[in-house]
Amino acid sequence: MRARLLAVLLAASAGAWAADRAFDQVVKGIEAHYGTSRMHIPLMGLANFFVKVGQPGGASGFRLAVFQNLDSSAQYGDRADLDRLMDRLGTGSLHPLIRVRSRRDGESTYIFTGEAGKSTTMLIATFQRREATVIEVKVNMDTLMQTIANPETAGKSFGVKDPWWDR
Repeated sequence: MRARLLAVLLAASAGAWAADRAFDQVVKGIEAHYGTSRMHIPLMGLANFFVKVGQPGGASGFRLAVFQNLDSSAQYGDRADLDRLMDRLGTGSLHPLIRVRSRRDGESTYIFTGEAGKSTTMLIATFQRREATVIEVKVNMDTLMQTIANPETAGKSFGVKDPWWDR
């Protein structure tokens, strides 16, 4: 009985560990590829604690990495190179969901998601002219689906004053 319980606990924790590993893999890949390191953000642990306790918007935890001055690397700005990097890093327990590129601004966004269950893990990486942001968040699937189904309500609940749908 104890062996079965231990096996179930290990299997359940393996999914969470694999998602954390995907975040670390993306962050370390960006650092290695562009020769930079992420910024230290003070009190990030405290913010994560409040998210775990309060669970705003169905989120039950997050990790954040911010990179600045990426344009100092000669490779930064090449869209094909960025796509190859994210394709290489985006393997594992998370699956590619969305890839968006702006020709006007040169910005790129990549969204990866984990297996759907009661909750899932989402990893979002955005690359702008000089900086990049990578965030991993664990979200409740019911809340996520309600948000996707009704973006107007979601925007109002997050305090968006001039949403794109009212223009």
